Amino acid sequence: MDTPTETTHAILRLSLTPGLGPRRIAALLERFGSPVAALAASPKELERIRGIGEATAAKIARGLRDSPALADAELARARQLGVTLLALGQPGYPRLLSQIPDPPTILYVLGDLRPDADDRYPAAIVGSRACTAYGIEQAERFAGVLAGSGVTIVSGGARGIDAAAHRGALRSKGRTIAVLGCGLAHRYPPDNAKLFDQILESRGAILSELPLDVAPQAENFPARNRIISGLSLGVLVIEAARGSGALITAHAAAEDQGREVFAVPGRVDSPASEGTHDLLKAGGAALVTSPGDVLALLEGPARHHFYGTHEDRYADPAATPPPGLWTAADAPAPAPTPGAAPGSLESRLLEALDKPRSPDDLAARVGAGPGEVRAAITMLEIRGVIRRRGTMLEKSSV
Repeated sequence: MDTPTETTHAILRLSLTPGLGPRRIAALLERFGSPVAALAASPKELERIRGIGEATAAKIARGLRDSPALADAELARARQLGVTLLALGQPGYPRLLSQIPDPPTILYVLGDLRPDADDRYPAAIVGSRACTAYGIEQAERFAGVLAGSGVTIVSGGARGIDAAAHRGALRSKGRTIAVLGCGLAHRYPPDNAKLFDQILESRGAILSELPLDVAPQAENFPARNRIISGLSLGVLVIEAARGSGALITAHAAAEDQGREVFAVPGRVDSPASEGTHDLLKAGGAALVTSPGDVLALLEGPARHHFYGTHEDRYADPAATPPPGLWTAADAPAPAPTPGAAPGSLESRLLEALDKPRSPDDLAARVGAGPGEVRAAITMLEIRGVIRRRGTMLEKSSV
């Protein structure tokens, strides 16, 4: 059996081979059973894969022969930069991202990505680079409240709405993830270098699927957008002009990935919001006017993600679901108990709620980090176990 290290190295070799992208690598893995076995495929065997002809097979075979040196050099460069590599299917790879049609085979990570803990409930905020003061204000407002409620804010690190979303999350001491359209040896755009440093200092993360030294190129950004939405339970659009890349993200989220899409309306005469308004008029997004609207609309996806049934929401409706999977058309089966697993952070929080307490008080009592506690509190609220009274939290049975 291949070890995790062998598998990651093999997938890295495949990802660095010219002629191979996420979809072709997925086809190779399906055909040959493992990354290591795919590396040993002959040109004739490669030709049998749909979409790979004789010339492409020969090109891929040559690339595979050269790939060990490329992979070793990439790993050395990653160690130099402090970058972690996550391979699809390996521990630590975000489960939500793995469910999209063409997930990155390798994810490069700077900082601290916690998909099974603090980053369990992410939401993307996207919009135009050429935005107005209103757009900046709303992006910071929504990001700040959502991040303060335990939602990780995902965006693209670009000027305008993206940067405002990251700033809003940081100001509320919440978590945020930036997905770049270049290799992590670069910081693009350069005028956001300080913002990227702040994300890392706050123990957030900066991600890319591109090899480390790939420079920023316009053709990389549409593919980057699918990662922003793929990491997230839902996508919030704020100020997208017609033709904006934010609309690409929204369409990928709704049509390809089955994710929720929300939009904040702008001024009716503002060109900066024309794409957003088109999206709303076409029914491609839910209209939201407050962060509370977003939290309410994320409740269903968050429940499914918690119970491990998120991907099943978008399965073939004609298929017969496993017995007991659904209790309603869009609700997962209830948890075995209304509380939390014994010894878990959620259980410890419930024990500490002997009377109404603030989130900071709870974090101090259970000895956990604020981000981790916010995420757990959000899940308990979604499940109806606890509720808010102003700035305080209490058990719902109180």
